[in-house]
Amino acid sequence: MALNVVIMAAGKGTRMHSATPKVLHKLAGRPLLQHVLDRVAPLAPARCVVVTGHGAERVEQLVGDAGTCVRQEPQLGTGHAVLQTVPALDDAADITLILNGDVPLIATDTAAALAAACGGQRLALLTVTLDDATGYGRIVRDGESVRAIVEHKDATPEQRTLREVYTGMMAAPTAMLKRWVAALKNDNAQREYYLTDIVAMAVAEGVAVVATAARDETEVLGVNSPAQLADLERRLQRRQADAYMSAGLRLADPARFDVRGALRHGRDVEIDVNCVFEGEVELGDDVRIGANCVIRNARIAAGAVIHPFTHIDGEAAGVQVGAGALVGPFARLRPGAVLGDEVHIGNFVEVKNATLAKGAKANHLAYLGDATVGERVNYGAGSITANYDGANKHRTVIGNDVHVGSNCVLVAPITIGEGATIGGGSTIAKNAPAGQLTVARARQVTLAGWSRPTKKKP
Repeated sequence: MALNVVIMAAGKGTRMHSATPKVLHKLAGRPLLQHVLDRVAPLAPARCVVVTGHGAERVEQLVGDAGTCVRQEPQLGTGHAVLQTVPALDDAADITLILNGDVPLIATDTAAALAAACGGQRLALLTVTLDDATGYGRIVRDGESVRAIVEHKDATPEQRTLREVYTGMMAAPTAMLKRWVAALKNDNAQREYYLTDIVAMAVAEGVAVVATAARDETEVLGVNSPAQLADLERRLQRRQADAYMSAGLRLADPARFDVRGALRHGRDVEIDVNCVFEGEVELGDDVRIGANCVIRNARIAAGAVIHPFTHIDGEAAGVQVGAGALVGPFARLRPGAVLGDEVHIGNFVEVKNATLAKGAKANHLAYLGDATVGERVNYGAGSITANYDGANKHRTVIGNDVHVGSNCVLVAPITIGEGATIGGGSTIAKNAPAGQLTVARARQVTLAGWSRPTKKKP
């Protein structure tokens, strides 16, 4: 049966105390609204209509081709919001599913079940039973039938004791929904048009009103404040951690583990505390990740060890770490870093847009940018590739078995031949021949009779 989806995303989110529209605040690294769009996509709706209002241009930019946007200006309640969607709905779609852009964890199968409960003939409400129902619209029943939804601010003291609440999501027959929202009144305390008032209209017309329960509280929690966003973040991260551990991932502490993207892993992978994974990350068998690492858009091959406090950020180009490589602690791998098998990158070493072949080592205090490094190269402490001339980047090529001494500057473009040795403290601005020692530094001089300056007495 064909389906319309309406996503409410017009609210300002006053309690967020932010210039950012509420639905653009991030959960697990993605905007709240993006979560909802991703979860309805498998339903293949005939139309996906997003209601925008506060910060409309920014919200509409996020939606892009994923849906049609209609603006609610001014914001006069949920019923008024749905009324704005009427011209954009597909009349051939028998069901219209209404979701909230600030309720990001609604499961795809829950949304599908809600639409199925409607079936194009009934008004179906998604409900959940809460220990504390403060702020939610209460479900008022007559036996098994739903008779009404009463908003918290309009509820009587007796109604506020009810714990079954409306989640803000429903599915309705499209033709009936259009008629109902056009007939809404704003004769309430807030002078707003409540979508929940269509329940009474359905009851009056003899249309069945049914309730479908969400699987748990977490999937229907909305975000209205920074505290609620933080709570939902921890709930989601714990869910993810539990799923990863069920698949064999070993976490030192699942409460101190964050995935803000997609993480794939092999067998016998160990992750210490306070690690963050962003974008697309792949960990091979037997990989170990030390404490306090941030890893984004990277592929780390089997047996590699990422020591504590390492920052890997592949951005669009990605980072690759070869099998058995050792990285860190306190290392930084930037976009385009490609480490071969058994490469060692030590503390306070930065690698960017550079390829290091098998067995190459840069163990401490070094920079390798825009470089091609051969096998078994030893790159000394304090050495750098001077790859930028102020306008353009240039490449450094270092052959197999080269030894670069400490505190060297390799001024690109330059090639260091295989087996060459670069003496410590050298600034190399010309190609260095293979198999020979190249040194470029001033002659050491000792000045006899020289005295260190002294401070003048007052």
